[in-house]
Amino acid sequence: MDPLAPLPVALADEVADARSAGRGVVALETTIVAHGLPHPVNLEVAAACEVAVRAAGAVPATIAVVDGVVRVGLAPEELAALADPARGVAKLSARDVGVCVASGGDGATTVAGTIAVAAALGIDVMATGGLGGVHRGASETYDESADLVALSRYPVCVVASGVKSILDVGATLERLDTLGVPVVGYRTGRFPGFYRRDAGFALEWSLGGPAQVARAFRAHRALSPTGLVLAHPIPEADELDEGLHRAGLAAAEAAVARDAVTGKAVTPVMLAAFAGATGGASVAANRALVVANAGLAGEVARALAERR
Repeated sequence: MDPLAPLPVALADEVADARSAGRGVVALETTIVAHGLPHPVNLEVAAACEVAVRAAGAVPATIAVVDGVVRVGLAPEELAALADPARGVAKLSARDVGVCVASGGDGATTVAGTIAVAAALGIDVMATGGLGGVHRGASETYDESADLVALSRYPVCVVASGVKSILDVGATLERLDTLGVPVVGYRTGRFPGFYRRDAGFALEWSLGGPAQVARAFRAHRALSPTGLVLAHPIPEADELDEGLHRAGLAAAEAAVARDAVTGKAVTPVMLAAFAGATGGASVAANRALVVANAGLAGEVARALAERR
């Protein structure tokens, strides 16, 4: 039985053909398009991620809800509509997708929302910029991204440059450990810090190539129902200067405190403040890392397909 049978789902022809042929497919989120980057950079980055996946020998499956239909693989005009800030589309975690469908609305999927759909369709790999995680001060606010619990429920390999710098990195790693989600460095023994290559935490495991990642992920899934985080540092040439990073982080924290922002609104507000404080340098870094992650995800998806 199709696990998505109760939902209206539309697969792009390219995605449907790839699934039928057993080719590698990479799920791509759309929150970065609708809420994470300024226009028109957001649309440019979405297109560049799809190009990177194809160049690696896999097929991109950019996921969103459009007019109450779960779209897996978006047409250029659908991506453009999501990227238009005037549309104000909803931000969809895994919990929100069904409600958005039932209301006939439009929404951009987070990591959690994307891997929920991907897992139901048998898509093994997803690419993003940085995971959501435990927010600073969570001991009082209980503010923790649903991405973490979703990773414990959906067996998808998520390629990410660590977690966003605005989060409590140590607490996030502890939560992933508790939830049984392995965090593996890609050619690094250090956990990346989104805009920075090293967030200050060592990793127990590191893998050196797509084929090795594919073997590890298949072995992990034989024993566990959880996903896997493949931690891929931002390219060295694109790393944000340490002083700029400190300034951006201070501005982001100040913006949230000043406006008493909570919940889903925290990350977009902090990223915008980060961009303003760094003169747009953080936007350029974000673009570089997410496109690099899409390319690596394509290589891993192709390696997984070749081993089937």
